Amino acid sequence: MIRVLEPPRLAAHRREPLLNVPPVITVLAAAMLLIQLVRDWVDVETGIEILALFAFIPARYDPSVLADGVLPGGVAADAWTFITYAFLHGGWAHVGLNLLWMLAFGTPVARRFGVLRFLSFFAFTAAAGAGLHLVTHEGELVPMIGASAAVSGFMAAALRFMFADGGRAWRPGVAEQAVHAPAPPLMDVMRDRRVIGFVVVWFVINLAFGLGEPAGLVDGSIAWQAHMGGFLAGLLAFPLFDPIRRRPGSDSYSRTSRF
Repeated sequence: MIRVLEPPRLAAHRREPLLNVPPVITVLAAAMLLIQLVRDWVDVETGIEILALFAFIPARYDPSVLADGVLPGGVAADAWTFITYAFLHGGWAHVGLNLLWMLAFGTPVARRFGVLRFLSFFAFTAAAGAGLHLVTHEGELVPMIGASAAVSGFMAAALRFMFADGGRAWRPGVAEQAVHAPAPPLMDVMRDRRVIGFVVVWFVINLAFGLGEPAGLVDGSIAWQAHMGGFLAGLLAFPLFDPIRRRPGSDSYSRTSRF
């Protein structure tokens, strides 16, 4: 059992964001697809070893459940599994669904953050999701896999700037402006009824899927707590990664250096 979670010129400009996927998204997608291909190709024993080494297993952090040395990787794996689990998936439907959501919500975030900030945000939200999963599944032996926590973080980050100005940023031709415009404060964002509706629906769907254990999408139950951990981390920590700053007393903005 696995837990998983203007004239023609203007028209051309409007199509550009839909046709150009940021390279960092392409690389992440290729890595996840390649890993899934490898897991399908190797024998069962090797597949179990991969899970033991790279999946997130709460029991790894509880010495009363597992003695030291039972799981491979030691202290290093205790750290890297907070992130590496996001590259493993429970099947092709699982990885495909996560990649579709990452394409939709990760693309504007990648354009805004740049490569290094985007990858750091991916790691941060994945780790936050694993952290909340650890708190709610202390000592559990069931491994958790999937990029859903990080994807949930991308959704939350996109809300911080794509719903600006009454949500018009989601319309074609306006999205690119929102990507490069300063984000409003969180309290202002949360006054938008569209944002409130999106967040409520998102939480309800995650609770329904997580508690209902829908069949057919993944082999195992859905780690909905990890989704929520990634979402909340992305929503609250967005300013720490955002390179665009509003100048005090002005509607103009400046872009900080990328890291």
